[in-house]
Amino acid sequence: MYQINFNKPIHVHFIGIGGISMSGLAEILLKENFTITGSDAKGSEIVDNLMDMGARINIGQCAENITDDIDLVVYTAAVHADNPEFAACEAKKLPMLTRAQLLGQMMNNYKYSVAVAGTHGKTTTTSMLSQILLEADVDPTISVGGILDSIGGNVRVGKSDYFVTEACEYTNSYHAFFPYISIILNVDADHLDFFSGIEEIIESFHTFAENLPDNGTLVVNGDMDCLSQITRDLRCNIVTFGMTDTSQYYPANIETDEKGHMNYTLMIDGTAHERIHLNIGGIHNIMNSLSTIVVADILGIDRESVIAGLSCFGGAHRRFELKGRLGDVTIIDDYAHHPTEIKATLTTATHTPHNELWVVFQPHTYTRTKALFEEFAEALKGFDHVILVDIYAAREIDTGLVHAKDLAERIREYGTDTRYFSSFTAVENYLLKNCKKNDLLITMGAGDVNLIGEELLGK
Repeated sequence: MYQINFNKPIHVHFIGIGGISMSGLAEILLKENFTITGSDAKGSEIVDNLMDMGARINIGQCAENITDDIDLVVYTAAVHADNPEFAACEAKKLPMLTRAQLLGQMMNNYKYSVAVAGTHGKTTTTSMLSQILLEADVDPTISVGGILDSIGGNVRVGKSDYFVTEACEYTNSYHAFFPYISIILNVDADHLDFFSGIEEIIESFHTFAENLPDNGTLVVNGDMDCLSQITRDLRCNIVTFGMTDTSQYYPANIETDEKGHMNYTLMIDGTAHERIHLNIGGIHNIMNSLSTIVVADILGIDRESVIAGLSCFGGAHRRFELKGRLGDVTIIDDYAHHPTEIKATLTTATHTPHNELWVVFQPHTYTRTKALFEEFAEALKGFDHVILVDIYAAREIDTGLVHAKDLAERIREYGTDTRYFSSFTAVENYLLKNCKKNDLLITMGAGDVNLIGEELLGK
């Protein structure tokens, strides 16, 4: 396998450079004086930003984009052998790396690399930890799967030995990572277009944990039923966090302020430590924050920086993000696209002042919607009003497996006011007529459903 060397910048071409993770890697290499070219199916603000930094990017993918001066090609999991650029690279016998392989190699340039894994909460936790490291002024390099205001995007290039990134389980891409510290937030059934079921997913996370060195540390959710399966036969150090004293790090005296933000006393091995004040809501974010405190302690970050970082972190974009207010209606956007995430968002919303609770949900991929159909219906029934829009296909093709109308009908059977609309415009018109004073409206999903709230707000 080709090995990248930061001390010898080369010409790297990215097939699918506009993705949030691919663009982040391209930006890091740009700032390390690499020559960057790439292509994407469509233009975007991300693409424009990379071009402003010096990348040469083509909109549309064709064999002619693969020029003779390219030294290395990086591609995403969505790119297959029938892609014209991929085929041209193979014909030219160019060195090729997947996005995950490149990220794994880049991590090797940092002594204190941290990989944040888990079915849910990766972006929020990576962002939390990033905020702590920024408060501690250790000049970290950061790659996060969302937009973080404090770094003005999804990437920050530092000059120290600290590196923080997300580690996604899809297609086992994180198996290419060999970090110093790994976080496993949770393990749930997801990406069932790739995994056969929960047992294969558990085994995948175990393999990820096995990549840690003997002097490395696994920071893991101690409340999981599969904990022993994940941690079996590991050579590294293991530190647990959870909601009870069965874990080493856990909360006590949990309180919610008038804005729905969480506060708790940090407990470590039965001893009470500082009071932790979060600037976001949700029990799940207590868990996320605990994992970052463990990592900070391992890295020797002072507790004052930890407290300051967590108290000023207001969430990553699209994670229970306040978009604005339309009259007396509050509009929130959230990335939740799995039943477990929907339940967590519902809990957070319940502790947020409101009259009635609305959700516009855009299911993400046909396989996920079909595989977790009943779980989605059960999770969504807790809202006062549910609006379904068409399933966001992402990497899939609609074969008639399932339709959003089917999910809407199932939720109605629970007695929840539920409607399906085939267009965003129809949704917007309905909401304008029916949302009342002090209602809370959440646009939810991993696709482009956020555009509904933005259109209502005139953004």
